[in-house]
Amino acid sequence: MEHDLSLKEMQKEWHGTLRAYVIGFTASLILTAVSFLLVITELFPEHLLSYIVIGLALAQAVIQLLFFLHVGQEAKPRWETVVFGFMVMVLVIVAFGSLWIIFDLNERVMTKMELQNTHG
Repeated sequence: MEHDLSLKEMQKEWHGTLRAYVIGFTASLILTAVSFLLVITELFPEHLLSYIVIGLALAQAVIQLLFFLHVGQEAKPRWETVVFGFMVMVLVIVAFGSLWIIFDLNERVMTKMELQNTHG
């Protein structure tokens, strides 16, 4: 016979502890502050700074996924993790597909405009 979970038991099952939320929040604040300070102080060249900020943003995304959204921590079967992975895959396809279309159209249109300008 299955046991119905009380509201408190469901909250414990689906939510993290206060300690986990504080760790996640503190880590997010630190990563945001480091990114902000690096951009304001201009310690690195612009192209290197872009990669550093992107790396810090990805680290913060992982921290938020683990500490706040609890991705990968649910009981089996891990449907939430599968759905999240599918969502990321769709977003990557849409983003890179859009960039591909934009660059392709830019090449096709700009080439024709340059030819018109040289003949005129």
